[in-house]
Amino acid sequence: MATATAALQRVRGSSLIDAIGLLLLGLVLIWLVIKFIEDPTRFLTIGIIGARNGAIYGLVALGYTLVYGILQLINFAHGDVFALSGLVASTMILSVFKLDTDAGVLLIIVGLLGTLAVTVPGTALFNGVIERIAYKPLRSAPRLAALITAVGMSFIVQNISLAVYGVDYEAVPNFIPRTDAVTIGSVAIQWNTIAVFAIVIPVLLVLTWFVRSTRQGKAMRAVAQDTEASAMLGIDVNRTISVTFFLAGSLAAVAGLVYLLQFNIRYDTGFELGLIAFTAAVLGGIGNLAGAVLGALLIGLIESFNEGLDVARPGQ
Repeated sequence: MATATAALQRVRGSSLIDAIGLLLLGLVLIWLVIKFIEDPTRFLTIGIIGARNGAIYGLVALGYTLVYGILQLINFAHGDVFALSGLVASTMILSVFKLDTDAGVLLIIVGLLGTLAVTVPGTALFNGVIERIAYKPLRSAPRLAALITAVGMSFIVQNISLAVYGVDYEAVPNFIPRTDAVTIGSVAIQWNTIAVFAIVIPVLLVLTWFVRSTRQGKAMRAVAQDTEASAMLGIDVNRTISVTFFLAGSLAAVAGLVYLLQFNIRYDTGFELGLIAFTAAVLGGIGNLAGAVLGALLIGLIESFNEGLDVARPGQ
């Protein structure tokens, strides 16, 4: 038994596992090259769809990486907050502003901005309340207690969505055209894809500026590195953590609206998408804002290539 354990340790310590990983990666790259050669237009079109989906995942991943970076807490409720914000956005669009595709462009823009004006502060406040009642009392508790609480809050938020909106999917009209905006050769980029990146990129840039250049952002970085030292230097740790949750909630609201404009949404949408987004945050280096978005883009591409490249086209 001891001999077998020692042998296993030697295998783990050797480069064999690294070699197997590189081999698998090489096979995947070869497969992608083959698919590109077979049909470049199909390959690039699917890649654009994957990048668009990945950008949406990235908005959710930013909220995960903010909270984990400062508390080392997997806030499982974040995905459910995102779904709830999307459902509230659907109510605002359909019942409050009563928007449809026949409304003028100006009215649609005003309605969508009005929706954000309600959902962003509302979701930020809701997320702040979650932090205050669920996580703040557990600051000095073992990590496992906070983790279990996060799982519990996820179920609570999900059931709030279920109680209010039921099991049906909510959808809004296609306010952003699915028509081609830019055509390069035989590859077309649609308006809805451009719209997603037009939202994600500015959000990432503003958030990065906030964290790196503002006084509050520097306080967040300090608390993330050393909570006790930050308190000794006069930083209000509790306030900084609360601001982080407010920011994460705001990002969830923006992501909820962007997702709603692209897809249908219901009470449990945040569960699966939340797992994808947190994986993206870990893949990009937890606490790294740009890395979270890049990780989400990679997952979106992998998902899209896996589901789209091997699907038989009509006539095949």
